[in-house]
Parts: sequence; structure tokens; C-alpha cells
Amino acid sequence: MLREMGVPPFWPEGSADAVEDAATVAAAPSAAADVPVAQPAPVLTATAPERVAAPVVPKRPVEAKPVVASSAVAELGARPSGIEQMDWPALREAVAGCQACGLCQSRRQTVFGVGHPQADWMIVGEAPGEQEDKMGEPFVGRAGQLLDRMLLAVGLTRAEAPADKQVFIANVLKCRPPANRNPLPQEVAQCEPYLLRQMALVQPKVMVAMGRFAVQSLLKSTEPIGRLRGRVHHVQGIPVVVTYHPAYLLRNPADKALAWDDLCLAREVLLQRT
Repeated sequence: MLREMGVPPFWPEGSADAVEDAATVAAAPSAAADVPVAQPAPVLTATAPERVAAPVVPKRPVEAKPVVASSAVAELGARPSGIEQMDWPALREAVAGCQACGLCQSRRQTVFGVGHPQADWMIVGEAPGEQEDKMGEPFVGRAGQLLDRMLLAVGLTRAEAPADKQVFIANVLKCRPPANRNPLPQEVAQCEPYLLRQMALVQPKVMVAMGRFAVQSLLKSTEPIGRLRGRVHHVQGIPVVVTYHPAYLLRNPADKALAWDDLCLAREVLLQRT
């Protein structure tokens, strides 16, 4: 459909992202065919008292145990003071040495963000993964490659370019959670001032929040992405468009068309502000 609109698709046709057809399973032969036919028992002439079958007692239904929410609590530390007044070098230094939560103990390095410091577009993801933790850059690996194609489809890049063509990319969390587990609310809260300061320094004309934790952190909402996408939200006066994370789109390629609609909406918002 994108080709018919004159727009290059942001994923290669016939790629490994496509869903494979399910293999058909051959029906197993019936086990009853191998069972010999039982011979009739001989008739006994002696009289014997008949056995009375024990009454069948119905089993009591097992009551389902209530699901107990996780009580995991993040290990917290002191946050640097004056974050709201920091410039780019001071903010980068503060993030690199941050020990505001226990994630500082397991990280290889912090993932500050990349892109034009006054970009028109700002992309906000969730948390660094294993590759991001190694390289110190957000959205690398297969998810990052898909994001690059998505950006290219609307004329954007993360490479060197003017402010209207290069994006700024950051995550809600600057450190990788162990084993890529979900971020804890306390960790998100400790890291939030860094992202807010990045937003204030970039002053983007439009933001795209990718993934559940990015959306919940920015919009302070627990609604699913499916209910929040398709309309424009605002955070600190900046228009925010919600969409799916590229890692999710790799697992659910059918929703890439929805992500394309979200990017088009963000582009329309930008055109209205220029």
C-alpha cells in the first residue's frame, strides 16, 4: 500500500520479519488398533456375595489463588541536584555518573541519547537493551535498523543532518535493567528529570513516544497504546504522538501499518507548527 502512495516502505519485502506459515501436523495413528481384543471371562458356578461398588464422591473444585502483584522495590540513591538548570555537557556528565538507583551496579555504561541538540523531531524509547548497554547508543540492533527505515520513510535520519532532518533519540531509562526486565516505577521516577531536561534543551516541535513504558512515563497514563494512539497529546507544551516500539513491530509485523499512520500524524503536526 505504501508503494501505491509513492512512499517507500520502511521494511524490506520478504524480510525475516514476516510471519512464517505454521507447519501441518500429521495425525497420529489410533492406539486402539494395537490393543488385542479381550476374551470373555469364564462363567463361575459358585455363588459368592456380590461386591458393592463404593460411592463416587465428586471432587471439590479447586479455588483459584488470587494473583499477588510484584512487591519489588528499586534500590534508590541520591540524584544530582540542579538537573533542571544543566546545559548539555553538565547533563551528560551527570547521567554518566548517576547512582540514583540500583541499575548503576549492573550497567556497562549509561545511554544518554544521540542526535541533533535542536532537532525538530524527538524520539523517546523505553530502556536500553543488551546491545545499547554495550555501545552506549539507543535503538541499535534489529529494532534500531527498523527505526532507521521508519525514519527514512518520512525523510529523517539519525546521522549528521540539519535540525529539520536529524532526530534526537533518548530513552526513559538511561541504564539497562538486568536481563532486560521491565523498568520498575521507582527507577523511571529517578530517571525522569534527565529526560525532561533533554526535552527542555532540544525543544522539539513534535515528539514520538515508542513503547508502553515511554508512553506511561510521558503521559502519566496506564491506558494501552491502542487507545492512546491516533491522537495528539501534549507534555510541557510539546505535541506527543504515541506509537509501538520497533521491537514490538518485529514480533507483530501486521501492526507496522499502524506505526506508519502514527508517523504520518506526527509529520502533519510538524507541518502545522512550521
